[in-house]
Amino acid sequence: MNSSKVHHILAHSYAFYFIAFLAGLFLDALFPIKIFASAGSAPLGFALLILASLLIFWAQKTSHRLGKDTQKEAMTKETFCRGPYCYTRSPTHWGLLLLMLGFGMISNSFFIVIFTLVAFLITRFVFVKKMEKHLVDKYGAPYVEYKKIVRF
Repeated sequence: MNSSKVHHILAHSYAFYFIAFLAGLFLDALFPIKIFASAGSAPLGFALLILASLLIFWAQKTSHRLGKDTQKEAMTKETFCRGPYCYTRSPTHWGLLLLMLGFGMISNSFFIVIFTLVAFLITRFVFVKKMEKHLVDKYGAPYVEYKKIVRF
């Protein structure tokens, strides 16, 4: 099992987020249903955009380093528990959720927020589940132990 299979699954999950975002934009243009009565949610939306960007950057930087380190050392559950991966097994997906929610709050778009939540649930229970199966096949017991420690 090579890492290109995992990257293939991740690419599909990210594309799914993008398609959901475009669908939300399209429906918002046709049916502009607003969530909030005032624009008071915009500052929270901007905060989510910044937080999400930092989380995604941190996750990408950590996963790049992890790829290099796994070739040098014997695998243990601690091998996977670095950076944001100590808190969640899929920090990039959480980052995408926060990024899209932030944009939905800034634009006050019902459809973007709803499609974001749907995209998160589908990617979590379809794509991430499939990716983790491949990681268990590739890394075995150390990854299974890591999954027991980091639940999300």
